Amino acid sequence: MYGWIWRKLPFGTPGKLVGSLLIASAMVALLWYVVFPWAEPLLPFDDVQVTQDSGDPAGDVVPGGGDAPPPGDEHDLPYDTEQNNTPPASPDE
Repeated sequence: MYGWIWRKLPFGTPGKLVGSLLIASAMVALLWYVVFPWAEPLLPFDDVQVTQDSGDPAGDVVPGGGDAPPPGDEHDLPYDTEQNNTPPASPDE
């Protein structure tokens, strides 16, 4: 098939290269703007369901749903950040 297309394109090798690029670009545009948007609702890639079974018949556990925060700051850094506030030394010092 590709050989037949190559033989049918006009204007010698430069014309065949340009024609091949135009055909490839047209196919990419057709797929990108027509085929993929049409097929997207049919594909299961966006069908994401994340649940956590709590064993409670009333429903699932909702993260952060009214529980008290843990004691202490969970974002404590194990190092001193004050030493990073000094400007860098100039090369002539």
